[in-house]
Amino acid sequence: MFPIRLHLLLLAFLFGQGVAMSREERHKLRNQVVEMFDHAYQNYMPSRGDVDDALGKFSLTLIDTLDTLVVLNKTTEFEAAVRRVLSDVKLDNDIVVSVFETNIRVLGGLLGGHSMAIMLKERGHHMLWYQDELLHMAKELGFRLLPAFNTSSGLPFPRVNLKYGVLGPESRTGTETDTCTACAGTMILEFAALSRFTGDPIFEVHARRALDFLWEKRQRISNLVGTTINIHSGEWVRRDSGVGAGIDSYYEYLFKAYVLLGDDVFLQRFNIHYASIMKYISQPPLLLDVHIHKPLLPARTWMDSLLAFFPGLQVLKGDIRPAIETHEMLYQVTKKHNFLPEAFTTDFRVHWAQHPLRPEFAESTYFLYKATGDPYYLEVGRTVLDNLNRFARVPCGFAAMKDVRTGSHEDRMDSFFLAEMFKYLYLLFADQEDLPFDLEDYIFTTEAHLLPLSLSVALNSSNTPGNATSEDLDDTNFDWTCPNNRLLFPDPAYPRILRDPIRNAVDKGCPRPLPYREPGMGRPPLRAQDFMANNPEHLELLRRMGVSLIHLKDGRVQLVQHATQAVSAVAAEDGMRFMQEMMELSSQQQKEQLPPRAIQIVSHPFFGRVVLTAGPAQFGTDLSKSSTGVRGFVTVAEPYSGCAELSNGEYVQGRIALLQRGQCMFAEKARHIQKAGAVGGIVIDDNDGSSSDTAPLFQMAGDGHSTDDVHLPILFLFHKEGNILLDALKEYGEVEVLLSDKARDRGVDVHEEEKGCITEKTTPSLQGPGDHLHTSSVELDVSVAEEDVSQVDEDTSPQEEKAESAESSRTDPSGEGKEPEGKAPEGRA
Repeated sequence: MFPIRLHLLLLAFLFGQGVAMSREERHKLRNQVVEMFDHAYQNYMPSRGDVDDALGKFSLTLIDTLDTLVVLNKTTEFEAAVRRVLSDVKLDNDIVVSVFETNIRVLGGLLGGHSMAIMLKERGHHMLWYQDELLHMAKELGFRLLPAFNTSSGLPFPRVNLKYGVLGPESRTGTETDTCTACAGTMILEFAALSRFTGDPIFEVHARRALDFLWEKRQRISNLVGTTINIHSGEWVRRDSGVGAGIDSYYEYLFKAYVLLGDDVFLQRFNIHYASIMKYISQPPLLLDVHIHKPLLPARTWMDSLLAFFPGLQVLKGDIRPAIETHEMLYQVTKKHNFLPEAFTTDFRVHWAQHPLRPEFAESTYFLYKATGDPYYLEVGRTVLDNLNRFARVPCGFAAMKDVRTGSHEDRMDSFFLAEMFKYLYLLFADQEDLPFDLEDYIFTTEAHLLPLSLSVALNSSNTPGNATSEDLDDTNFDWTCPNNRLLFPDPAYPRILRDPIRNAVDKGCPRPLPYREPGMGRPPLRAQDFMANNPEHLELLRRMGVSLIHLKDGRVQLVQHATQAVSAVAAEDGMRFMQEMMELSSQQQKEQLPPRAIQIVSHPFFGRVVLTAGPAQFGTDLSKSSTGVRGFVTVAEPYSGCAELSNGEYVQGRIALLQRGQCMFAEKARHIQKAGAVGGIVIDDNDGSSSDTAPLFQMAGDGHSTDDVHLPILFLFHKEGNILLDALKEYGEVEVLLSDKARDRGVDVHEEEKGCITEKTTPSLQGPGDHLHTSSVELDVSVAEEDVSQVDEDTSPQEEKAESAESSRTDPSGEGKEPEGKAPEGRA
């Protein structure tokens, strides 16, 4: 067997794309991963890793990282970390936590740590003092989570009070009615492992009951599940279905529950779901959400980053072709934006610009390399490492990206970054002899915690109360595959053949699938491109389709559809098609808009680590055509409005002028500072409290006349970002900035005061009200905004839809899932 495997690996090296990476180079990258982990862990843990208010004031990052320390051969640090957990962590806090996040991060972290502790103890070199203390903590936490399952359906409440449970007068919880599918369906691995480790079946019983209920509530025609479900009635609250935020880890846990527990029921259910996913959702290389009752009808025109885990799951399933295709698409998007945006459109433009350092893409890269042996995936891993070091590294660790287009940072480094990202990257470059144990003996949870496969015989699942083995098993639904991280293909050219057609797809764009039309339904009575907001006939047609029109204060029009208000089911479907077309049309219109620009503070003590998202101008220097940008010290113009000839021209000359919005046209401001000799201008909003976090991007327009005479760059900052620059100028006197299309590499070797360190935040930046059943909306820019600014909404869908991804599990774009409570679209949900 060994000579055959060696021969296959040799073929991979000879025929895979490019030259195989040398052992020395792989080890260099492996060591670089360890250095990056040390930088993040050692700088972050002492003062930032001990408290997490949103998840219960446990040492979240410390617990989540326990088994990563062992994988990276840091057994001494692991032993110290376990002692610290035992001495410092308390689980009886009076605080409301996410059941899902606490399960995958804290309970999973304790169980992964326990698995590593007993493994090391059996080896006889470390943890000889260990007496299952982490397991005892895990059991206590498990009992503190159980009250959440006290519902008629068996689906858990999304939140629980660690001290008072649910529904009690002091619990401050129990009023929730909805949860995401991943939030309820991502419990079985941790809960079953806890039962198998302790011999108490109660945890596995409750997790199985929740999975059974979700299975029963699937849409029986499409065999798909929705994104959000009512925990009491079992009614779907959001009926869109995909493999990303809100659903992701539900599918993952069905398959992995079969692997860990050996119960054929889980494999049968997974295979039935998977067949529907490949029939309706998978449009290689895309994975597009659909409606569970109308699975041929697209539910949105964008994808969220959490679906990046899916190619890795497909590898475990054994379906390699679509895994390679989707992963390659994700890689091309990553190369275009340096990181995967939180969400991106079907033609690969940014939909949500955040990137909270999610590990899903690295996870799938690891599994594809293990399956194919193709050194191409080692180069993908190198790209991930390089981008993290170039754009996300800061003195106190690594900072999430607030905007991948400009390189601006967020003050957060979620625990999953240490728990997963470095674990998968290390395993990608490591040899088997680099690992302190045989990885084949374990399975990864959605948070990459390691659970031993030996648990499958720790308790006979057929004797577990609540096990659903009574349902008839249909052998036609079985595809008897098992996870295998060894080479699967004798032809190493196979992955390259699949990748080549996709390689340039991101730059060239991909054709979008046409909206589905049922036979005999005809075309919608009103096409989006024909719609006129002031046409009474058009407004009446909208009313019949259940679409209402709202005039916004900024001059735009918002269209909202309530399908239940349509005059008939056919009219409601026409309305859905109209809304889909309108979103497509709006998306096309936004292509003509300029992307945001970056203002990077490069002087002491910032050294490029502060990047402000700025609005562009339709006139003046095009920073996207400048390889170096424009650099200079800033000076406040006098008058501050810039609407008259400057009185401090001698100070403005050769510098970048700061101006206040208002009183005159932007082009007039630009001409005045240009006449004074400025090399650039920054206009700061006069609307108190405005911020790029909450307001659409401003794009400054001209004055209706030729602006060819303006030759300097001018950018727009909202009030919040502008004050950061003004405060820096006030405190340090001299502040130098770089105006560019995106942030340049920033220095990472300069020590920063503690106040500059990033802090773990478990609440994603994308939060807001969730979408409601049968409701969709879109905003259109149909009039000129006030002043000479046209307002551009970078999202192609409304704010309500935006909050939708926040409900995930791996979260995040979560409302609750791996996260947006912790991972903003990580658990995977």
